[in-house]
Amino acid sequence: MKANKLGALLLSGILLLAAAGCGSNGASNVAGNTAGSNAESAAPSTDAKDLKDIKVVLDWTPNTNHTGLYVAQELGYYKEEGLNVQIVQPDEGGADAMIASDAVPFGISYQESITQAQTQGVPLVSIAAVIQHNTSGFAAPADRNIKSPKDFEGKRYGGWGSPVEEAVMKSIMDLQNADVSKVKNINIGDADYFTAVKRDVDFAWIYYAWTGIEAELRGEKLDMLYVKDYSKDLDYYTPVIATNEKEIQQNPELVKAFMKATSKGYEYAIAHPAEAADILIKAVPDLDPKLVKASQEWLSPRYQDDAARWGEQKESVWTGYANWMYERKLLDKPLDASKAFTNDFLPES
Repeated sequence: MKANKLGALLLSGILLLAAAGCGSNGASNVAGNTAGSNAESAAPSTDAKDLKDIKVVLDWTPNTNHTGLYVAQELGYYKEEGLNVQIVQPDEGGADAMIASDAVPFGISYQESITQAQTQGVPLVSIAAVIQHNTSGFAAPADRNIKSPKDFEGKRYGGWGSPVEEAVMKSIMDLQNADVSKVKNINIGDADYFTAVKRDVDFAWIYYAWTGIEAELRGEKLDMLYVKDYSKDLDYYTPVIATNEKEIQQNPELVKAFMKATSKGYEYAIAHPAEAADILIKAVPDLDPKLVKASQEWLSPRYQDDAARWGEQKESVWTGYANWMYERKLLDKPLDASKAFTNDFLPES
């Protein structure tokens, strides 16, 4: 699982689809649909005709960032709220475009893409932080001897061509009087991290909860430089659960019901990582069970971490990262954080 791909192409897709006013057909690729099959834990059965059908779109292929959704589906939490939830994967336009255009009411996004979207009039809103602190960073095989940002000099970086990548790299390299121009940037797109570092590059940006854990299971030692360790402004929310302004204004009870069930799903995953991993594996049998279980064990305590409740977001985190982006000319104007996120639909702790 690569760190998210914020950039001009993504935002262009959001703007184009939002302007076109796409319909509500949603994506066609179903990632999983196993709600209510756990006999001990599932809610009492509800007549299907009484349930409201909705879709939630993932940002990427299914992984442990998404476990709470699958738990809420499997254990009947969505049905308890009168919802029949289908989890789908994004179409070519991407999850953000689908959410912003109301093709789907909910999906997985990132603080950085919502920040950029909001400053350009795209109506995306974050309604929960999936993980409380940023678990992404620059990773390199240990034999490349990259122990600090200074060591990026003279190395090959494999990225996806976003201006955010170089801005983050420059920001943390400047702290050590290092020169970002001495890094060779290679666009590797969606290439597998392990293949890329053996063939084309020395380091890349990853989420430790997936790619880092996979490296552990492979016995391949990594040096991991978490971006949050170098600047509090880079400790932003990634990923988040997003909706659009229309849903909030016109269907607040739907948003509240969805978030009540989703919160229960993530709370279960926090308390029962092994069982939650099994639910994800059952829903998406193509996943590597060992990776899912190890990743879930690592990630479950980090969902809520030091927050008062799962999903809660702080305005200071939104303004801090937005100001960081604006200062580096990654935004056209400052962000009004009050429009970019809300905690209003989270259940009371």
